[in-house]
Amino acid sequence: MTLRRTPFHALASAMGAQMGPVGGGFLNVHSYGDVQAEHLNTRAHVGVQDLSTMGKIDVKGPEAEALVNHLIVNNAAQMRPGQARYASVCTPDGGIMDDLTVFRLADEHFLVVSGSRNRIKMRDWFSHHATGRRAYVTDQTAAIAFPTIQGPNARALLSSVIEDADLTILKRWSFTHGTLNGTRVMISRTGVTGELGFELFVPADEAANVWNTLFAAGGALGLRPYGVLAMFTLGLEKLYPAHGIDMDESITPFHVGTDAFIKFDKGDFIGRDALLRQRDQGVASTWVGLHLAGTTPAPEQTPVMAEGRQIGHITYSDHGYSVGAVLASAHIETGFAIENTQVSVLGQPATVRRKAFFDPEGLRLRS
Repeated sequence: MTLRRTPFHALASAMGAQMGPVGGGFLNVHSYGDVQAEHLNTRAHVGVQDLSTMGKIDVKGPEAEALVNHLIVNNAAQMRPGQARYASVCTPDGGIMDDLTVFRLADEHFLVVSGSRNRIKMRDWFSHHATGRRAYVTDQTAAIAFPTIQGPNARALLSSVIEDADLTILKRWSFTHGTLNGTRVMISRTGVTGELGFELFVPADEAANVWNTLFAAGGALGLRPYGVLAMFTLGLEKLYPAHGIDMDESITPFHVGTDAFIKFDKGDFIGRDALLRQRDQGVASTWVGLHLAGTTPAPEQTPVMAEGRQIGHITYSDHGYSVGAVLASAHIETGFAIENTQVSVLGQPATVRRKAFFDPEGLRLRS
């Protein structure tokens, strides 16, 4: 099957992008040839990534709120227009089908952004459960280009090219609208790098104008593009779990520490009963970070050892370029999931971390 290309494909390719499959039937940028440089530039200055492969599901109608609330663990009814929320979508037995972001556009209108690899699954799940409701689900993925601008200079860059939106007052998990060189865009203060950042929702046929405008204005601020490999290393330093790597339908939000987003008091939703049982029973394994003593990342599924036996396995490991260490995420037995517990990986010592490796207090997000 031929992989689809995003509206930024040709522009990114001209800048040296190394492309590969990213899930959901799409091809996108893995890197621009130097993951470490892309990572560090985003931390120090500002980076832009093409996230257009992520699913964009439009949900509209008198029962749009009821539909969204039925499918997510968070509470859509508490959202006001202009707000965004992180949420999991769970199976009836509590397994995580995807983690996604919900945007409330109006009283009867939501936009749901899913992971790239789960785009089709989420589209079909929402469409199936809309049957018989006055709620209308439309896949807008191809119509909306989705660049993310992340890093300490992100606000300065966007403020220089968007004159009709005050980004100094835009709070995290909220969004507004503005005009970027004649293109009307939605601007959301969200992202997965742990940096001050914004995600733009752009009409696909005007994507080139936005990309070129950003780079024309961004040179003095250090703007460089980055790919999905740098996105993963940035997220690893912040201990952000990724679906398909750290979580899937075999585990619940309680296993990966995203249970704070479950709103049991909102009433019924898919997976509620199973999640209540999991809450009461506790979990046998917990997702954690590991600071590795060696200089080489550990392969996926590498055993984590303690007291002479395997207590878990690695889900992802890579270089933490901002902290100068090799890092990993892992599922381990809950009894060992305590800050600074000593374990071993590939015969080398490793230290359990429960807080982010980089900026654990999240001060950069609140910049």
